[in-house]
Amino acid sequence: MTKPQPTVYLWAITLVAAMGGLLFGYDWVVIGGARQFYEVYFHLTSEEMIGWANSCALVGCFAGSFVAGYAGERFGRRRVLIASAILFAVSSGLTGWSYSFATFICWRIVGGTAIGLSSNISPLYIAEISPATIRGRLVSLNQFAIVVGILLAQIANWKIARPIPDHISQALFLQSWNVQYAWRWMFCAVVVPAVLFTMMSLFIPESPRWLLARGRSDEAYKVLSRVGGRSYALSEVANIKVTLQAEENAQASWRELWLPGVRKIVLIGAALAVLQQWTGINILFNYAAEVYRSAGYGENDILLNIVITGAINLIFTVIAMLIVDRVGRRPMMLLGCIGVGLSHLLSGYAYRAGLHGSAVLVLTLSAIACYALTLAPVTWVLISEIFPNHVRSRAVSVAVSALWIASFALTYTFPLINRALGSSGTFLGYGTICMLGAVFVFVFVPETKGKTLEEIEAKVLTSN
Repeated sequence: MTKPQPTVYLWAITLVAAMGGLLFGYDWVVIGGARQFYEVYFHLTSEEMIGWANSCALVGCFAGSFVAGYAGERFGRRRVLIASAILFAVSSGLTGWSYSFATFICWRIVGGTAIGLSSNISPLYIAEISPATIRGRLVSLNQFAIVVGILLAQIANWKIARPIPDHISQALFLQSWNVQYAWRWMFCAVVVPAVLFTMMSLFIPESPRWLLARGRSDEAYKVLSRVGGRSYALSEVANIKVTLQAEENAQASWRELWLPGVRKIVLIGAALAVLQQWTGINILFNYAAEVYRSAGYGENDILLNIVITGAINLIFTVIAMLIVDRVGRRPMMLLGCIGVGLSHLLSGYAYRAGLHGSAVLVLTLSAIACYALTLAPVTWVLISEIFPNHVRSRAVSVAVSALWIASFALTYTFPLINRALGSSGTFLGYGTICMLGAVFVFVFVPETKGKTLEEIEAKVLTSN
């Protein structure tokens, strides 16, 4: 099989597609720094309202990821990316300048819809346009863009917020610049890259697999030629056509996802998505201020600690990109479950023993490093490649929808669980879930390193 090296063209279109991940990361995590200000502005005091404000975007994430499956098949991957970019730009600006809690919730849900669309289509598009030998690295670029977006949101929050006196009264805090304006600019800062993403998405090609499925062979050949050269294009077109020919009598309906031979791998993909969320790492992003406050840090140190977590997240994501196509998916997933699990379990014991400050910071950084190196990028790689070609768009939609349902449950319930069990019990629970996840990966998850999407399909269907 021809093994092309990544071309400038391939890198360029991959980077554009990955911008959906950057906006996803920013919009998802910006709330972690903004919440301590908008909660005061909107007078949110109950755990239920705080949880709803933090998790409402996930309702949109679920809707967006669910719609993305149909939209990606009906209209093509490229058009869905453009739609997500437009939604990012509109929702971010209007969230920032909301003056009622209901309006804030409405636009956060619209922003979540943009996240749901991009989180589904960006890795799918990259997987379908990438040569097998470097697909893991290129799909991981989407995760790299996500963590860059996360870090940018954390830096923006840190720079936009102004220092707060240690013993400021509630009345003065309510009238402070942070409460009245800072959180607004934190959300609005993503409008500029969203507009840039919209314009650049107009110039990327459609997925060659989607084009071939619609009989547009000449267009698909041109795209693949620019990706890897003439011989690579001829080989890939032939391979994809063989797969499409075998599937021409198969109807890519939602019902087909539950047929024997497909159902098992769909459930595995959905379970991987749920596992990625219930490792509890997103708590360290969305509720970072609360986690570090309970560890004894003051308000002015919290935002800096959040930036440190983002930097660690970025560094280990880069390492993951360099090794994912060498080490393999299964070993990295196992390492991630065990590493994050141990970090959480030790955090739980640290809280129980009264070891606050630097001890908790080091353990949270350890958990984030393990997650960024393994579960964060590899889960998206697996979701983008393990499903049969003719149901991939819908199967990815199911898996990503499961991810957002799990994320909503995690984010909404954290204040309630933390109140009931305390920080120690909460992190011990997340650590236990990680260890059970390692058992699941060992038993059920297939290795896909270095295989074409057609080879993966053949292996998966014959093993069911």
